[in-house]
Amino acid sequence: MYGYYRETRAADADGEKRSKQGQDMLKRLFIKNYALIENLDIQFDAGLNIITGETGAGKSIIMGALGLILGNRAEGKHFFNEDQKCVIEGFFALAAYDLQAFFDDNDLDYEPETIIRREVAVDGKSRAFVNDSPVTLAVLKSLGELLIDIHSQHATLQLNTERFQLMVLDSMAKNQEILAAYRTALKGYKDKVQILEQLQADIHTTNAELDFNQFQFDELQEAQLQEGEQEQLEEEINQLENAEEIKRGLLGASHLLDEQDMSVNQALKDVLQHLQAVQRYLPAVTTLAERLQSAQIEIKDIAQEVDALGQEVHMDENRLATVNDRLSILYSLQKKHRVETVTALLHLQNELEQKILAVANREERLAIVQSEVDKSLLILEREGHKLHQSRDAVRQQVEEYVQAVLSEVGMGNAQLRITLDVLPVDRYKASGADEVQFLFSANKGQTLQPIHRVASGGELSRVMLAIKSLVASSSALPTIIFDEIDTGISGEVALKVGQIMERLATNMQVLAISHLPQIASKGHTHFKVYKIDEAEKTRTNIVPLSAEQRVLEIAQMLSGTNPGESALQHARELIGG
Repeated sequence: MYGYYRETRAADADGEKRSKQGQDMLKRLFIKNYALIENLDIQFDAGLNIITGETGAGKSIIMGALGLILGNRAEGKHFFNEDQKCVIEGFFALAAYDLQAFFDDNDLDYEPETIIRREVAVDGKSRAFVNDSPVTLAVLKSLGELLIDIHSQHATLQLNTERFQLMVLDSMAKNQEILAAYRTALKGYKDKVQILEQLQADIHTTNAELDFNQFQFDELQEAQLQEGEQEQLEEEINQLENAEEIKRGLLGASHLLDEQDMSVNQALKDVLQHLQAVQRYLPAVTTLAERLQSAQIEIKDIAQEVDALGQEVHMDENRLATVNDRLSILYSLQKKHRVETVTALLHLQNELEQKILAVANREERLAIVQSEVDKSLLILEREGHKLHQSRDAVRQQVEEYVQAVLSEVGMGNAQLRITLDVLPVDRYKASGADEVQFLFSANKGQTLQPIHRVASGGELSRVMLAIKSLVASSSALPTIIFDEIDTGISGEVALKVGQIMERLATNMQVLAISHLPQIASKGHTHFKVYKIDEAEKTRTNIVPLSAEQRVLEIAQMLSGTNPGESALQHARELIGG
């Protein structure tokens, strides 16, 4: 049952030999003018960093300052000196954590050692910077979640969240690529569904208009409209309505030009004869005679055309009625559609035809998109099943590991069961196709129930510690901070918790704020937080302890302010053990 746990313990034992080879993501924390802190410059180490100090010494102040560079809101003004701004800087070593993509996505300069700075002005306004580039609190918070995991009594609430529980399984199963493939499939499916729904909405709208559009199109098509037709008809009806006047004018002109005794044409002939008679005496007249002869020929042609036009013009009542009827149709259609030309009617007819054709085209498109949705759904179901199988394969390992660690820390009867049910496809989420629950019982005979309903605060802290140590063994986690999670434990259990933290620190940087000497004794580096009472102000300070100072601090945690030799010896044994 404990095979995986034994393998992990063996790996942890090898890690313990490496001592302080864990990654020190948080290298340095600089705090200026914050609450009771005037200036602090804390150099953290890889491995397990222990922070101790009396209640009220200022440990929570340091945590508050750290929270500001992780994206927490600045609530009110926190100044040691009211006339100076507050500055907090964190120096993070990122080389081992593959965060280049985050920096690229947020248009930030990536540096292997990244500096996050938060400034709070005297008026309460704050600014945040990453490598000197200004950022929003949302970006800062997102980055902070990748850098530091603060684990406190209150943080155990996330134990019951689906996101955290699935993260545990995915970390154990190393599901990064499978989860990415699933999310790609989910996005593809949702995109196709969105296209399908939009197309269905468009078809519904166009179907509602189809009958009306078809009626209007049929009416225009039946009219057999022709470009330029209206102008021709309007010209023709003008002639038909004035046929008598036109004929009378043409006949009169024809008579004057060529028919009466003294017609224009005859007069020109007589003039031409007179000029021809004198041109032998006066050569200049020859040119005039030629010109007159040309005019006479042109007048003759005009007279013939006028006569022909006169013969063609006649009153046709039937044609007049036909033209009037046709123009009435055109005028009626223009009025109905609020346009002024046949060209505009033809344009409208083309638009209506396109709308009608679009309905038919959308129906064809609908069948194609539905097929694409069906295909993407099959891909999604396949990727969701693959992710489910991968998670299901590690459930028992997680259960066994957590139960073994809980037994080590004094909860020998604790049980953890993980249920993993496949959701119907319409409930698939970005986290996967699974519904997960961590069921827990701390005592014999106790019914397994959702973990938050049955576990006490201290029990939740130990479960979380077990889970975090498991996750740390299978993936690169950020720095983790245990903020006084040792409430409610003591003695041998506290010692075991300290040992687990120590093992955890072989894979990652751990900061632990503790009141228990058993835990404090396991640190690679030990810091003490204390207050200094000065003439006008109280200041919080923090210092790294030397080997001897550390023995004294742990001895004081064991027996009080003035520890005896036995307490000092006990402290040495705890540190040495």
